[in-house]
Amino acid sequence: MKYRTKDGDVLDAVCTKHYGDLSWRIEDVIAANPGLSARGAVLPSGLLIELPPVEDAAPQRPTLRLWG
Repeated sequence: MKYRTKDGDVLDAVCTKHYGDLSWRIEDVIAANPGLSARGAVLPSGLLIELPPVEDAAPQRPTLRLWG
């Protein structure tokens, strides 16, 4: 799905709005949009972002327990 940014959009809010409570990784969206991370925290309006389907997401990495 393509999303066109609005004034003041930030990537984590766009991902949360699109994917909901799913443990979606922003890294997957960045990987689908080369150069997106160079745009800064607040995205410019009118930028077209590819939001890949959930099944295209990288597999979830296991959580590491450092203590106990």
